[in-house]
Amino acid sequence: MPSAELADARTALHAQWDRLRSWVGEVVDDDVADDPSVLEGWTVAELVAHVGRAMDALAVCAPVPDGTVPLSLGEYVGTYRDRAADIAETTRKLAVEIAGDPLAAVDARARAAFARLDELGPDDHVVQARRGPVLLSTMAVSRVLELVVHADDLARSVSRGPDPVNPGALQLVADALLDIVVARGGWSLEVADARTWVRLAAGRQEYDVDQLAVALHARYTSDAVPDLGRMLPLL
Repeated sequence: MPSAELADARTALHAQWDRLRSWVGEVVDDDVADDPSVLEGWTVAELVAHVGRAMDALAVCAPVPDGTVPLSLGEYVGTYRDRAADIAETTRKLAVEIAGDPLAAVDARARAAFARLDELGPDDHVVQARRGPVLLSTMAVSRVLELVVHADDLARSVSRGPDPVNPGALQLVADALLDIVVARGGWSLEVADARTWVRLAAGRQEYDVDQLAVALHARYTSDAVPDLGRMLPLL
């Protein structure tokens, strides 16, 4: 039967893509494309190109044999750190390749990604992604994560226009990142400030216990929010 988790991720992915794409079309022009972004060594144009490449990762997913054990979301996004330099280099090359019409190129990648998601769904099952086998729902959530984090990066890089982050997608990502932490530590926590939590978990904001206390609350008043300094960032 269709997976509710996959359906939620698909809805969030469409919502976040539509909002971010509209924002990029309105805000990212020639005046800011070559400006440095908040990510060290990345321009605004390279961030936009990376959004397209993130959608490529979904477009190339393929079925795997029955019985294949999938990576968890935490395991999958944990592979990002070791490949950071490669990801940056590939993104820069892509930005150069699509410089003539970057939005058309990004749009084509998004269309291919959504077509592949429809083809592989609506039932959830294991697929082969670039970095290993994952559930299709996990892959979809990871793409929402990419779009949300980079939409926030772009918003902080180009301080104009509306917020390009979709609230529902932001909450889905915040909850998914908290699930990774809870699975590793067993705490009973809830998201209090989704934006702050995502920035901390994604390494976009310097770790600080006071900020963590803003981002997360203990579910029970008798508990405290643990110090997650050794666990963060998650990606």
